[in-house]
Amino acid sequence: MNMPNERPKWLMLYTAVALIVSGSHSLAANPPDADQKGPVFLKEPTNRIDFSNSTGAEIECKSSGNPMPEIIWIRSDGTAVGDVPGLRQISSDGKLVFPPFRAEDYRQEVHAQVYACLARNQFGSIISRDVHVRAVVSQHYEEDIHKAFVIRGNSAILKCDIPSFVADFVNVISWHSDEQENFYPGTEYDGKYLVLPSGELHIREVGPEDGYKSYQCRTKHRLTGETRLSATKGRLVITEPIGSVSPKITNSDDLKHVKVKRLLSLSLLCPAQAYPQPISRWYKFIEGTTRKQAVVLNDRVKQVSGTLIIKDAVVEDSGKYLCVVNNSVGGESVETVLTVTAPLSAKIDPPTQTVDFGRPAVFTCQYTGNPIKTVSWMKDGKAIGHSEPVLRIESVKKEDKGMYQCFVRNDQESAEASAELKLGGRFDPPVIRQAFQEETMEPGPSVFLKCVAGGNPTPEISWELDGKKIANNDRYQVGQYVTVNGDVVSYLNITSVHANDGGLYKCIAKSKVGVAEHSAKLNVYGLPYIRQMEKKAIVAGETLIVTCPVAGYPIDSIVWERDNRALPINRKQKVFPNGTLIIENVERNSDQATYTCVAKNQEGYSARGSLEVQVMVPPKITPFTFGEDPTNVEDSVSVTCLISSGDLPIDIEWLFNDYGISSYSGMTVLRGGKRTSMLTIDNVHASHAGKYSCRAKNHAAAVNYTTELIVNVPPRWILEPTDKAFAQGSDAKVECKADGFPKPQVTWKKAVGDTPGEYKDLKKSDNIRVEEGTLHVDNIQKTNEGYYLCEAINGIGSGLSAVIMISVQAPPEFTEKLRNQTARRGEPAVLQCEAKGEKPIGILWNMNNMRLDPKNDNRYTIREEILSTGVMSSLSIKRTERSDSALFTCVATNAFGSDDASINMIVQEVPEMPYALKVLDKSGRSVQLSWAQPYDGNSPLDRYIIEFKRSRASWTEIDRVIVPGHTTEAQVQKLSPATTYNIRIVAENAIGTSQSSEAVTIITAEEAPSGKPQNIKVEPVNQTTMRVTWKPPPRTEWNGEILGYYVGYKLSNTNSSYVFETINFITEEGKEHNLELQNLRVYTQYSVVIQAFNKIGAGPLSEEEKQFTAEGTPSQPPSDTACTTLTSQTIRVGWVSPPLESANGVIKTYKVVYAPSDEWYDETKRHYKKTASSDTVLHGLKKYTNYTMQVLATTAGGDGVRSVPIHCQTEPDVPEAPTDVKALVMGNAAILVSWRPPAQPNGIITQYTVYSKAEGAETETKTQKVPHYQMSFEATELEKNKPYEFWVTASTTIGEGQQSKSIVAMPSDQVPAKIASFDDTFTATFKEDAKMPCLAVGAPQPEITWKIKGVEFSANDRMRLLPDGSLLIKSVNRQDAGDYSCHAENSIAKDSITHKLIVLAPPQSPHVTLSATTTDALTVKLKPHEGDTAPLHGYTLHYKPEFGEWETSEVSVDSQKHNIEGLFCGSRYQVYATGFNNIGAGEASDILNTRTKGQKPKLPEKPRFIEVSSNSVSLHFKAWKDGGCPMSHFVVESKKRDQIEWNQISNNVKPDNNYVVLDLEPATWYNLRITAHNSAGFTVAEYDFATLTVTGGTIAPSRDLPELSAEDTIRIILSNLNLVVPVVAALLVIIIAIIVICILRSKGNHHKDDVVYNQTMGPGATLDKRRPDLRDELGYIAPPNRKLPPVPGSNYNTCDRIKRGRGGLRSNHSTWDPRRNPNLYEELKAPPVPMHGNHYGHAHGNAECHYRHPGMEDEICPYATFHLLGFREEMDPTKAMNFQTFPHQNGHAGPVPGHAGTMLPPGHPGHVHSRSGSQSMPRANRYQRKNSQGGQSSIYTPAPEYDDPANCAEEDQYRRYTRVNSQGGSLYSGPGPEYDDPANCAPEEDQYGSQYGGPYGQPYDHYGSRGSMGRRSIGSARNPGNGSPEPPPPPPRNHDMSNSSFNDSKESNEISEAECDRDHGPRGNYGAVKRSPQPKDQRTTEEMRKLIERNETGPKQLQLQQTNGAGFTAYDTMAV
Repeated sequence: MNMPNERPKWLMLYTAVALIVSGSHSLAANPPDADQKGPVFLKEPTNRIDFSNSTGAEIECKSSGNPMPEIIWIRSDGTAVGDVPGLRQISSDGKLVFPPFRAEDYRQEVHAQVYACLARNQFGSIISRDVHVRAVVSQHYEEDIHKAFVIRGNSAILKCDIPSFVADFVNVISWHSDEQENFYPGTEYDGKYLVLPSGELHIREVGPEDGYKSYQCRTKHRLTGETRLSATKGRLVITEPIGSVSPKITNSDDLKHVKVKRLLSLSLLCPAQAYPQPISRWYKFIEGTTRKQAVVLNDRVKQVSGTLIIKDAVVEDSGKYLCVVNNSVGGESVETVLTVTAPLSAKIDPPTQTVDFGRPAVFTCQYTGNPIKTVSWMKDGKAIGHSEPVLRIESVKKEDKGMYQCFVRNDQESAEASAELKLGGRFDPPVIRQAFQEETMEPGPSVFLKCVAGGNPTPEISWELDGKKIANNDRYQVGQYVTVNGDVVSYLNITSVHANDGGLYKCIAKSKVGVAEHSAKLNVYGLPYIRQMEKKAIVAGETLIVTCPVAGYPIDSIVWERDNRALPINRKQKVFPNGTLIIENVERNSDQATYTCVAKNQEGYSARGSLEVQVMVPPKITPFTFGEDPTNVEDSVSVTCLISSGDLPIDIEWLFNDYGISSYSGMTVLRGGKRTSMLTIDNVHASHAGKYSCRAKNHAAAVNYTTELIVNVPPRWILEPTDKAFAQGSDAKVECKADGFPKPQVTWKKAVGDTPGEYKDLKKSDNIRVEEGTLHVDNIQKTNEGYYLCEAINGIGSGLSAVIMISVQAPPEFTEKLRNQTARRGEPAVLQCEAKGEKPIGILWNMNNMRLDPKNDNRYTIREEILSTGVMSSLSIKRTERSDSALFTCVATNAFGSDDASINMIVQEVPEMPYALKVLDKSGRSVQLSWAQPYDGNSPLDRYIIEFKRSRASWTEIDRVIVPGHTTEAQVQKLSPATTYNIRIVAENAIGTSQSSEAVTIITAEEAPSGKPQNIKVEPVNQTTMRVTWKPPPRTEWNGEILGYYVGYKLSNTNSSYVFETINFITEEGKEHNLELQNLRVYTQYSVVIQAFNKIGAGPLSEEEKQFTAEGTPSQPPSDTACTTLTSQTIRVGWVSPPLESANGVIKTYKVVYAPSDEWYDETKRHYKKTASSDTVLHGLKKYTNYTMQVLATTAGGDGVRSVPIHCQTEPDVPEAPTDVKALVMGNAAILVSWRPPAQPNGIITQYTVYSKAEGAETETKTQKVPHYQMSFEATELEKNKPYEFWVTASTTIGEGQQSKSIVAMPSDQVPAKIASFDDTFTATFKEDAKMPCLAVGAPQPEITWKIKGVEFSANDRMRLLPDGSLLIKSVNRQDAGDYSCHAENSIAKDSITHKLIVLAPPQSPHVTLSATTTDALTVKLKPHEGDTAPLHGYTLHYKPEFGEWETSEVSVDSQKHNIEGLFCGSRYQVYATGFNNIGAGEASDILNTRTKGQKPKLPEKPRFIEVSSNSVSLHFKAWKDGGCPMSHFVVESKKRDQIEWNQISNNVKPDNNYVVLDLEPATWYNLRITAHNSAGFTVAEYDFATLTVTGGTIAPSRDLPELSAEDTIRIILSNLNLVVPVVAALLVIIIAIIVICILRSKGNHHKDDVVYNQTMGPGATLDKRRPDLRDELGYIAPPNRKLPPVPGSNYNTCDRIKRGRGGLRSNHSTWDPRRNPNLYEELKAPPVPMHGNHYGHAHGNAECHYRHPGMEDEICPYATFHLLGFREEMDPTKAMNFQTFPHQNGHAGPVPGHAGTMLPPGHPGHVHSRSGSQSMPRANRYQRKNSQGGQSSIYTPAPEYDDPANCAEEDQYRRYTRVNSQGGSLYSGPGPEYDDPANCAPEEDQYGSQYGGPYGQPYDHYGSRGSMGRRSIGSARNPGNGSPEPPPPPPRNHDMSNSSFNDSKESNEISEAECDRDHGPRGNYGAVKRSPQPKDQRTTEEMRKLIERNETGPKQLQLQQTNGAGFTAYDTMAV
C-alpha cells in the first residue's frame, strides 16, 4: 500500500465524513440559518504565475463564508501541499509563498507545478482554478539572427531566434541596423521597414543596397526586465532573378497555428519569393464550410506585402485563413489557423438555492471566453462526472447539499464558478440519540435494551437479532413510545436470558428521509450455540453475505466449512473472524452447496449449524419482433418466445398491452416444449395493434421481453355526426370521431350556398374551431346555418365522410339587456330596442313597469323597422323633461319565446361650479388645493379642470391640471417659484363644464435658482486679468429675485477648489453682468463657473468655461547676448532664449534694438530688427561706429524685458570725401586750400592728401600729405595768373577715401579778404569751454570782427578773441547758445561765416500734474521744461507715502501719463519728478501732495449685522461696507450693560467670516463694541442688545431709574447721614492731599519723565504692507491682567502734569461748558500770524494759562467736559455719563495759529483727549524719550477720526516715543503745507479735513512732533538738535506697568492695551487747519454754539469744525 498517496485521500474522506456528520447534527438541531453560508472566493489566484528565481512570488487566495473557511493549497491530483524549507511555504494568512532561490535549488515538483487553492467550511468545499506556477531560473541565453535569402524586389522577413527555454518570457522590442537606424513596433505601415507584432523585421522591396546592411534585434525579459542585443547580426542575401520564378513559400509547414490573446496585435506571415514580384491575397474560410471570402482591409486589418496584420484582435477574427500568392508564372498558397483567445470566466445561476427534500434542483453554468474545450462539475471538491452546462438533480436528498462548482477549461487556462445548494424545510433524517452498549452477563436475569431515536418525520424503530427480525413472544417483548420533544424510545425486554439469547442485536430507526441503526453484542456466558439458519436462495451473479448466528460466551473461533473443508478454498470466498462469510459473483456449479458454521470455545466445546445455499438461474429470453414494416389488416402474423437459459420449471405467459391475451379473440398461443411458446394471429384486425410481451418466470426471477405490432387500419367511425339544431347564441358542438392507423385526420368543410354539393374549408375565426375532430361554434348565429361535411382520411383506403345540416333557432333576443341612456334636458331623445330572432316579433314598451301608450302623451312616438335579423323598435321623445328620468322596458315575443331589455333613461345637465376653493399647502413649485364637490347635474363628474395662470396674464393664457371627478384635493405642480398665480376650478361631466369657481391668488415660495447663468464669455483683458461676462438665467428659472452671483475660478487641470467672488445683481433688464478677475497668472488657463443665488441659496454651477489669460511679456530677457563685428557695416548678434517659465506666452520673435551709441538715448533713432532665430546679422550700419544693442523676446502679449545693452563697433573703412573745399589766393605764388572733414570718416583719419594740378597743361598732379589735425594747406611756388585745380582726400588705416570736389584758383597780386573756415555747428557741454574758428586771408591783412546773435562782440572775462581770429568762450552756460558770425574785411573785399552754438545742459525742472487717483494708484502727467535745449532722455518719478520711504520709477520721455501703482488705499503721498539727459539729472519739480481714494468702513444695517440667541450673538461681518478700501480686520468687545470695563473677545476677526460671541447669559442686556479697520482708518460702532430667554423669548426693555425730585434727594441724604458724612470727609481729605502732592511735584520735578495719556486718531490706519513683521511684533495676544482705558468721568489724575506744564510750556487748559458761559466766544482774539522758523508760542517761564477767565482757575485744568453729539444718551443716569470728561494732552504756550474750532477759542491747542471708541489690543507701556538737556516733553497728540490699533505697530516702529527738543523748547509749530490735490476736494473733506493742517511732513524731521504745527523744513536744518530721526529700541513687552507715573486708580487709571487703539501717533496731529478762504465756510462762534446745541452742523462743516477744535470725533455709534 502506497501510504503517501493514500494518506491525503483518507484525510479528505475523513474530512467529508466529518462534514456530513457535523452537517447532520446542525441540521437536526437548527434549521438552515440565512447568515451561514459555504465558502466563496474573494480573491482567486490567476491561471499563470511566472516568476524569476531572483524575485520569488506570493500567491494570494482569499475566501469568505460563515463560518470563515479554511484555506488549503493542493496539487492537481488533490493532495495537500506542505512547506518545503527555503523553497515553498504557506503563510499564516493563506498565501502560497515561493521565496527567491538559487539556481541549483530548483525543483521541478515545486517550481513547475499545477496548484489549486481549496477553501472549506462545514457547508462544503470549493477549489480554485488551476494555478500553473513556473519559476524561471536566470540562464544565459543569446538571440541569433540567420541570413535571409530573398530575390530582389521581394519582401524579406528577418526573424529573431530566441532560445525555446526563454521564448515565453522574452519579447523583441526593437531592431537596429549597423547604419544606426532604429526600428520600433509602430503603426506606420507605409515605410520600407516594419517591426511586426510578433517581433519579425519586415523589409519591403529589397534592393541590392540592402545586402550591405546588417541587423540586430533587441529583446527584453519580461520577468527580469533585462534587455540585450542579439549575439549575431543578420543580413539579407539578395539574389538576382534568372528568368521567371513562380512563387515559393519559404515556410515548410503547410498548416500553421497562431494563437494570440484578445485585444493584442498579430501578424500572419506569407513569406513568398517569386519573380516577377508576386501579389498576395488573403482569404478567410466561412466557419464550418469550405467556402472562403476575401479578408476586408480597414484601419484594424492591414496587409503589408504578403503579411496580414490585425490590430486589437477580437474573438471573431478566429478561423482558418488562406494566403494565395500569384505572379505571371504560377501560384502558391498557405493556410493558417488563427485562434484568438479570450479570458475564460464562468458563473453559476443561481449562486445559492434552497430546495426541499425530494424536490428538483437545477444549476446552469454560464461561461464566456475562447476557446472552451471542456465543461466539468465538482461537488465539494470532488468530480461528479457531469459535463453539460446544466446540472439537474431530480430529487434532492440530504447528501446533495453542499458546494457545486462548474469548471471551464482549455489548453491554456481554466475558470470556475461556485454555487451552494441548501436543504429547505424541516428535514431531519433519523438519528440514534441514545442506544444500548455491548454487554456480557451470566444467564438467568432479564435483559432490557433501549434505543432512542429522533428525526423529522418521526422514525419507526425495529429490532433484529443476527439479522433476523424479532417478534414479540413469551420471552421477547418490544415496545416504544414518543417523548414530548418528539424522540422515539424503543425497548426490548428478554425474560430470564439464556446463553442461546446471545448475539448481535440491532435497532433500526427508519423514516422516509433516511435510516439510522445501532448494533451491539449481547454476550451471555455459556456453551457455543448456533441458531438455525434458513435455506438461502441467491440469484447467480450476486454476492452472498452471511453471518453465523453464534450464541454463547466466550467463543474462541468461528469457522465455515464446506464438505469438511475450511473456507476459503478459492478467491471468491472471504471469511472474517466475527463469523461473516462473503462469496462474490455466485455461480450454481461452484457455489451451490451446504455450508457449515462451526463455533468453538477454549474448552473445546463446539456447535455446528448448516446453511443450504441454493443458486438460482433466472430465465433469459431471446429477442423477437413482428418485423420492421407495419402489418395490414387481415394479414397473418406469428412470433416465438424462446427461453435460452434459466432454471426449470419456467412459466411462459403472453401479455397484450400488459394484460393477458386470453380475453382477446383471434390470437393463438402454442407451447412448443419447456422453453418455447409461439403466438399467432391468423386474421389481423386494428384491435390487434399494440405491445406484446413474453414473460418468463422461475424461482429465481421473472423477466419480460416486449415488441410492438403495428397495424395499418383504414378510417372507421367512432362517432358519426348527425343533423343538429341549436338555439341562437348558444355554443354549438358537433362531434366527428374516426379511428384507424395511422390515426386519421378529421376535417370539416361547409357547403357553398344553401344546398350540399360544393364545399369549402372553414375560415378560421374567433367563434369557429375544430378540436380533435369536434366542430365548435361559439355563440352560434343565423349566419352559421347550413350544410357541413366531416371527412376522416389516413391514407389507407378512400377515407370516410358525412354531411349534416346545422340549423339555428332564434327566440327574440336583445343583445343588450340593460343600458343607460342619457339625454340633455330639453333636447329630443330616441330610445331604440333591437330584437333578434325568428320573425314575426312583437314589441311593447313599459315605463317604470307601466305600459306606455303614445296616445296618452303626444311627446312619445313608437316606430318599428323590420331587419334581416329581427325587429328594431324606436321610442322618440320630442323634448326631455326631468320626469323622463325613468326605466323604460321593451318586451319582444315570437313563436320561440320572449325577451325583454331595459333602458335607464337619465336626463342630464351641466354641474354647478365647485366652491370653497382653498390652499392647503404650497411650496416653490407646487400648491395643494381642496374644494367642495358641487351638484353633479345627474351625471357623474368626469373631472375637474384646475386652471391657473400668472397674475399678469389673461385667462386666455392658462395652464390646466386635470383631476379625476371623484377627488376634492389635488396638487398643482410645475409652478415657478416666487411667482404670483391666480387659480380657479371648473367641474365637468358628460354634458359639459360648469362655470369657473372664484379664483384664489397665491404666491409660490422662493427656491434657489434652478437655471444656470447664460451666454458666459471669458475673455482675457490682459496678462493678469480676465473679464467674465454673462447674462442671468432664464427668468423662469430665477425662482425668486436673484441677489447676485458667485463667480468661481481656479487653475484648469488642477484639483484645487474654486475661489468664489460675489457679484451683486444688476437690475437693468437684459444688461450683461461682468466681473474682472484680477491678479491671475500670466498666460495660464483658468476654469470659470458661475452660479446665481437668491435669498434661499445658490443655483447650479454653470458649465466650466476655460480661457487663458492674455499672453504676457517675457519677464526675463534673452541671456548670453553677444555681438561680433563682421564688416564695417554688419554686426552679428546672438543670444539664448529666456527660460521657458519666464516666457509668459509663446515666444514668436525676437527683436534686436540697435542704434549708434551716441544716439541711443533717442528712441526715434533706434532701429529694430525682428527674427525668429537666436541670432541675426545687422546690415547697413554706419562704418566705424560704436553701436549699442539690446535683445528682447516678443510674445502675443508684447515685448518682454530687454537684455542688458551690449556694444560693438563696426570695422573702419575708407572715409568719404571731405565735405567742402576752399582755395583762397594768398599772393602771386601761393594759394591756401582749406577743407572740412568728411561727414563719415569711417575710422580715425590718419592724414589728408592735397592734390594740385596746373590747369590745361599736361603737368603731373602734385600731392602733399597733411596731418589729420590740420584742415588747411598753403600751396606755394605757383605761377602767377595760372589757374590751378585742387582737391583733397582723407585717409584712414584702411586706405585713402574718395576725393573732394575740385576747386580752381589762380595766384594773383590782388588778395581779397576771405575766410578759410566754414559755417559750422558747435556743440558745447554746460560749464565747459567752447572755441569757434575764423581763419582769414587777405592782403592787406583783413580785420576780423564777431557778432553774437546779431550784436557786436565786445570781449569780457568769459569771451575773448584769439590771435588766429577764433572766439573762445569759457564755462559755457545755457544763455550762450545761438548764432555767432565772423566778418573779415580788407580794402579789396569782405567775407563772413556764421557758426551755431548748441549748449548741452541737464534738464530743468519738469511739470508734474495729477491726472487721476484710484484707491491704489495715482496717474500723473509729465511735461518737460520749455527751456530745455538738450534732448531729454527720460524722467525719474519720486514718490513716498506720508510716513514711508521714497521710491522711484523711471518714465520714458514719450510717456504723457504715468501710473504709480500698488499704493495704500486712502493714504497720503508726495510726488515729484526730475528729468535726465546724457549730461545728467536735472532739477526737481515741485512736490505734489495728494492722496489715494478710499474711506474708512461704513456702518451696516443693524438687522443684517446682529443675530441674537439665548446664549450667543452672531455677527455677520459681510454686512459692513468697506468704504472703498478692503477691510483688514475687526475688533470685538463686549460687556454687560451695568459693567464699566469692556471685555475683548477678539482683536483679529477676518472680514469675510461670521463670528459668534459665545457664553452669554440668557435674558441679559449687553453692550457690544465693534471696531472695523481698513487702510483708510477705522469705524467704531456700539450696540445694545438683550439675549433671548432660554425658551427663545424676548425680555422687556430695561427701565431706567425714576428721576428723583430735589426733596426726595434731600430726604435720602438726611436718612443716611451716618454714611454720607464720613464719605464726604474722606473725599475732601484725599482731594487736598492730591493737590498738595501735585504742587510739590510740579515745583521740583521739571525734568522727570512725562507719561501722558495719549490718544491719536491718525488717518491711514493700516499696517505697512511692506513690513509684515510689524503685525508680528504687535502680536495680537491679550496680556493676562489687561486693564481697559480710562473711562470718561473717572478720576484720572493729571494735575501734576498741569502744574509742571506751567513751569515750562505755556498751557491753555480749561474746562469749558457752552451752556455755562455763552459769552465766551466773543472774548476770543484772533491768533497772531506765525513767523517762519520761530519757536512759536514758547515764552519760557510764563506759568499762566492763556485765555483764563474768572472762575476757571480752580477748575480741573486737564479736563474738558462736553456733551458729545452722537454719544449714547440712554446710559444709566446713576453713572453720571451724560457728560464726558477727557484728559488734555500738553498744549503749546502762546497763541497757536489755526485753532478756531467749535470747542476752544482760537489759538487754544487742540489736544483734548477724545474717546472715540476703544479697541483692545495687546500693548506694552508707552515709552518716553527724555529731553537730552532736561527740557520739557512734547506730547503725542490725538488727531481726530482715527483710532486704529493697527497703527500701534507703526507707532512702535517709528514714533512711539515722546521726543523732546534738545534745547528744551517747544517743537516747531505752524500751519501745515497746502495741498494741490484735485482728488481731495470737498466730497471727502469730511473724512480727511483734519489732515490738511498740522505738521504735514514734520515727522520726517523729528518724531516727537505730535502736537506741534511747524512747517516742514528742508532736511532737518531747522531742528539741529534732534540728532538721528531713528527712535530708540522699545523696552521689552513685559515692561512693568507700575513704572509709569499714572495714578493707580483701580477703575481706569492704568494704561491698557486698548489705549493703543486710540493712540495713533504715526500720523501726527492734523488738528490745526488753515483758515478756509471761503467766507461761507466760516461761522461765528455763536453760530457754532447754536448749531452744536441744535445738533445741526452738517457732516462736512461739523467735521471741519471739530478738526479745527479740540480733536473731537462724532461717534459712529448706534443703539441696537
